[in-house]
Amino acid sequence: MRASQNSQPAGRTDARTLDRSILTLAVPAFGALVAEPLFLLTDTALVGHLGDTALAGLGVAATILHTIVGIMVFLAYTTTPVVARLLGSGNRPGAIRAGIEGMWLAAFCGLVLLIVGLPLSAPLVGVFTSDPGAIEAANTYLSLSLWGLPAMLLVIAAMGLLRGLQNTKVPLVVAIAGFAVNGALNAVFIYGFGWGIAGSALGTVIAQWGMAIVYIVIAVRAGRELGVSLRPGIGNPRTVFSANAFMVLRTLTLRASLVVLVWAAGQQGVAELASLQILLSVNSLIAFTLDALAIAGQAMVGHALGAGDTKRVTAISRRLKQWGFWFGVILAVVFAALAWVLGYVFTSDTAVLSLLPIGFLILAAGTPIAGFVYVLDGILIGAGDVRYLALAGIPPLLVLVVGVTVVLQLGMQGAAGLGVLWASFAVGTMGARALVLGARERGTKWLVPGAAR
Repeated sequence: MRASQNSQPAGRTDARTLDRSILTLAVPAFGALVAEPLFLLTDTALVGHLGDTALAGLGVAATILHTIVGIMVFLAYTTTPVVARLLGSGNRPGAIRAGIEGMWLAAFCGLVLLIVGLPLSAPLVGVFTSDPGAIEAANTYLSLSLWGLPAMLLVIAAMGLLRGLQNTKVPLVVAIAGFAVNGALNAVFIYGFGWGIAGSALGTVIAQWGMAIVYIVIAVRAGRELGVSLRPGIGNPRTVFSANAFMVLRTLTLRASLVVLVWAAGQQGVAELASLQILLSVNSLIAFTLDALAIAGQAMVGHALGAGDTKRVTAISRRLKQWGFWFGVILAVVFAALAWVLGYVFTSDTAVLSLLPIGFLILAAGTPIAGFVYVLDGILIGAGDVRYLALAGIPPLLVLVVGVTVVLQLGMQGAAGLGVLWASFAVGTMGARALVLGARERGTKWLVPGAAR
């Protein structure tokens, strides 16, 4: 009887200890993660009042940019578990060197993408819309924003380094400063100087480069303190390229879903495309909010596996799944309550406003599933289970393709067409991901302890 009484408080203590660890990483990570969607939300709110044409153009350009950045997110998602494992095994200099190598890779990728992207910006925009005004706005925004791409990739890689070192507070400070600068510059450039959508792009680029410079200084100081080499390099090329290739494939399937979604909305009309841009902006904020828990999972799982503590990994996984689902429920209630008024924050266009309530309700319905999915994703990324994650993105993409096909074949437009498209993404793809990732996490093949997978 006494043993039974003592076991329950111990369990509660373990849960509270995990909760503190999760919150210590997740709360600052949330602030840093929402910087990117807040950049987009700021742009959407400011540009939205320029009219639906400018907003539609922003939607196209943002989709292209976020597809590129989304594909390159492996710079953080492969760096975090590698750094965390090395740190967990007691090799801090090796952990810092791995992060610096990730930043060099980010700089190289950013330069290549800038050079390739500039001449391709106009053809890419033409794929999504045929409206002349939207094309002009998208070309303007995209051609300027590409200059911030190397900076954004450096920021992503540097955040991977710091997360792996179990430090999410510094990224929070950098993100807050970057968001403040971005918002102020955009307001001045768009309305003060009258530069319109070009001013929005320019303000974001300046903020991105400021953040990148701060991270470079932090990484250089950390390396010099421990005598870590700052020279270019990528460690074991075969291991690095293999892991990154699988992460790129994973991200391609996720981003392909967004590209297909935007393309389908573009076939319906400017109002549908503009409405989808607002929905995607809000969804991006929700996704990055939930991803804060996933980041905690990446860092904690990687560190525990590096230390060889698989029991702790299992406990972390169980607790994070609970956090993810219930936090998703809370967010769902909030956005369902705001469904009929939230659109006015982003636009005054009546055609767009009429389409948004059903979109926000669908978004709310899918958010609890998303909370579960994002933490599973973070857990498996932290374990370095990249091969499975790469293949796991295919079934959700197929679900969306079916929904898009139905809408286009039936010629659905307006609220009905946008509703089915959005439900296929916000509920359909998330449900498929929950099934595929949940099946993997329930097994043990992903639990590989040690300094390297």
